[in-house]
Amino acid sequence: MIKLLKKMHKKEVIYAIICICLVAFHVQFELKIPDYMSAITRLVQTDGSKMIDILEQGALMIGCALISLICSITVGFFAARVSSGFSMNIRRRIFEKVEKMGLTEINKFSTSSLITRTTNDVTQIEMVIGFGLQAMVKAPIMAASAIFKILDKGFEWSILVAVCVSILLLVVGTLMAIVLPRFELVQKLIDKINGVTRENLSGIRVIRAFNAEKYQTNKFNEVNEELTKTQLFNQRCFEIMNPTMNLVNHGLTLGIYTIGAILINKAGFSDKLTLFSNMVVFSSYGMHVIMSFLMLSMIFMMIPRAQISAKRINAVLDEEISVIDGEFNGKCDEVGTVEFKDVSFKYPDADEYILENISFKVNKGETIAFIGSTGSGKSTLINLVPRFYDASLGSVLVDGINVKDYKLKDLHNKLGYVPQRAVMFTGTVSSNVSYGDNGKEAISLDKIKKAVSIAQGEEFVSKMENTYDAHIARGGTNVSGGQKQRLAIARAIAREPEIYIFDDSFSALDYKTDSVLRKELKKYTKDATCMIVAQRIGTIINADKIIVLDEGKCVGMGTHKELLKNCEVYKEIALSQLSKEELDNA
Repeated sequence: MIKLLKKMHKKEVIYAIICICLVAFHVQFELKIPDYMSAITRLVQTDGSKMIDILEQGALMIGCALISLICSITVGFFAARVSSGFSMNIRRRIFEKVEKMGLTEINKFSTSSLITRTTNDVTQIEMVIGFGLQAMVKAPIMAASAIFKILDKGFEWSILVAVCVSILLLVVGTLMAIVLPRFELVQKLIDKINGVTRENLSGIRVIRAFNAEKYQTNKFNEVNEELTKTQLFNQRCFEIMNPTMNLVNHGLTLGIYTIGAILINKAGFSDKLTLFSNMVVFSSYGMHVIMSFLMLSMIFMMIPRAQISAKRINAVLDEEISVIDGEFNGKCDEVGTVEFKDVSFKYPDADEYILENISFKVNKGETIAFIGSTGSGKSTLINLVPRFYDASLGSVLVDGINVKDYKLKDLHNKLGYVPQRAVMFTGTVSSNVSYGDNGKEAISLDKIKKAVSIAQGEEFVSKMENTYDAHIARGGTNVSGGQKQRLAIARAIAREPEIYIFDDSFSALDYKTDSVLRKELKKYTKDATCMIVAQRIGTIINADKIIVLDEGKCVGMGTHKELLKNCEVYKEIALSQLSKEELDNA
């Protein structure tokens, strides 16, 4: 956790120092109150005491209480600023780190776990900082000051306080030894319950279609019950603290007055007043000592859970980024070219290559397509261009420059990417089509309309309420799969990029819409490069170059007609979709 605290901003450090200073003042004024109480006790029982002297001591006691109150409120204000500011900073760091991660790093952490780390784990640390700035500073100062003040007030009372503190520490130590191992389990179970909940919400249609509500409920209940049992055990253990604290507090008070009664009874008349005054002071300071150790105990019980949360957060922040930003942002000699030179790729922990020795080049204005069976590596290959992954061997060049040398922002501004699964963001039709930084001029409404028209989305957008200002729900749940896909294609068109990447982006479209869209797209992108991953032969039949992949290897390259003659894999795929007559007439 110390590693995380080092990331605290300068302003938050200053606020923390102010808190510490104010806590010290608060404690000193609070500990003066028993002294004035003792003085009032002596004045009341001393013959000839004047009312003005008693009122003076009372006024001083009220003054100390008011100053202590003001310090306490101010400390609470600054502690809240420090803890909330720190948590905001850490959440932002986690979010920014995840945005910089390649898919390799993101796959190491589940989505539900990243959500828990950004929310619940950060909250655990925020609680410790907020409470710790007050209690962790206050408790040792108060305990030390209180012990110093009562050392000479009575040996018997000092022994009693030591026994009470020992009982308290013994109970806390035992509880920590029992509960500590379960803290990490709780955080992992929260990850699980988040994962099951997200899965249930995202797959609600399938769940209902297959009458799997009971199965999902049982799955959720299993994780929920395990989390509940673990939390119940932890909370029941912690609940032992409440009766223990009451027992120690009341036992201490009873013990102080019992010992005091015995000592006063045995003392001579002249010593009785002094002993009575010491008993009152000791009772107050003894409670301060116990409360100080109790506050420290609570902090020490919160710190282990916060330490586990800090470890989980540091795991994200310390994750090494495999896709490192390059330096090149100048002009290129080539425009709109993509070249693979002996490219091979495998995942970091994998033994076998997913792609092996892939080489090709596509020039400006050309269309290159990739086809193959499921799992042949088509999408993986296309993901190497925007550097979602980096090639393990060989090099990928865009406009003659290795993609690893580009600044990612400049590389992505050359690309118009349409993913396999169309992604919509909460907003409007316009905000989704003009999404992101184009790196050029802002995308105007006219460009948005033109892009939607080319993507064959004008018909359904015009029927939506508020048309281009129509609301799009998170994930595009209020539009169909085909409509989402057309808006995703429009998003790429609106950028007017050098290179279009379509990762199986026409699969949700009917054949008529697919055909019309491709014809319009061909006209509009005649000066741009197109890279298309597809399952349908009809989608890529007119491509300038088709690459056939089989188990990560290139088994064919050429035009549609050339591949029908000399590539058996392509011929099998084609015949499984179209008749021989249709292929001959294509």
